[in-house]
Amino acid sequence: MDYKIEDLTEEEAAYIGGQINEIVPHETDADEEEFVLKVEVENGEIVGGCIACAYEYRWLRMFLDTLWVDERYRHHGIGSMIIREVERIAREKGCRVVTLGTASYMARPFYEKHGFTVFTTLKKPNGYISYSLVKYLDKNTSEYVPTDNSGARFRVSPGGEDDAKVIENGIRAYSEAYEPKCENVGFYKKLVDEDGRFVAGVIADADKGENGFIEALFVEEPLRLQGLGTYLMMEAEKFAKENSAHMILTNAGDWNVGFFRKNGYLLRGELKDVPKGHDCYELYKMI
Repeated sequence: MDYKIEDLTEEEAAYIGGQINEIVPHETDADEEEFVLKVEVENGEIVGGCIACAYEYRWLRMFLDTLWVDERYRHHGIGSMIIREVERIAREKGCRVVTLGTASYMARPFYEKHGFTVFTTLKKPNGYISYSLVKYLDKNTSEYVPTDNSGARFRVSPGGEDDAKVIENGIRAYSEAYEPKCENVGFYKKLVDEDGRFVAGVIADADKGENGFIEALFVEEPLRLQGLGTYLMMEAEKFAKENSAHMILTNAGDWNVGFFRKNGYLLRGELKDVPKGHDCYELYKMI
């Protein structure tokens, strides 16, 4: 191969993201928008909240990244208040679906009560199971009303960076009681030609002892179908294996899933009609 592998720069990583966004089908040209919601008690202490991202990949999709309620205030309807506000904002912004991830020791039944359904599962080496769930906002689902709504005396309000840190620390402390945090290491590589010009790149990472993940893989259009993407993918898999990962995961759409399937990736979940008129997939490969 007449190309050399080197480290990606931050500018090149941003370029890859921009190019992929131009390739994948999308429903709007709106930018991604992250927002924070918080719930405070009388003394101003934050006892719950969430971090979410709207317009993910411009697919009119809301991704609920983190939802946390302090253990002292659970089962009082606060989580339901947050979910309802997320859905209200999602509809206001024109999002068609809300997606999220949870684990077997977390709140899958809670989300299912609110109309979310599982579209993919993954059993981890430690025995726990992770789930991806979706709710289509244009479908009629009955609204769940908690038995105890005493948390309604508080309100959900917009938050900022400091509030996000409280929420992240809260969910991290809860999760690490079940799953100790793994060291995450990144793999950001590119191929350059003999003149040092960028021709392809991959953004991937690995949680040591668990799984690797390919976030983005891009080859300049004139150089596709020459094995460059496969080469970088295999390098990412090798990196994950060197860091004791048992499998490598990725996401794909119906426009590029064939590439990963040809390279040994198996389907573990399918999200129908997202973006509209297309399907997207979560895939895995044992390494």
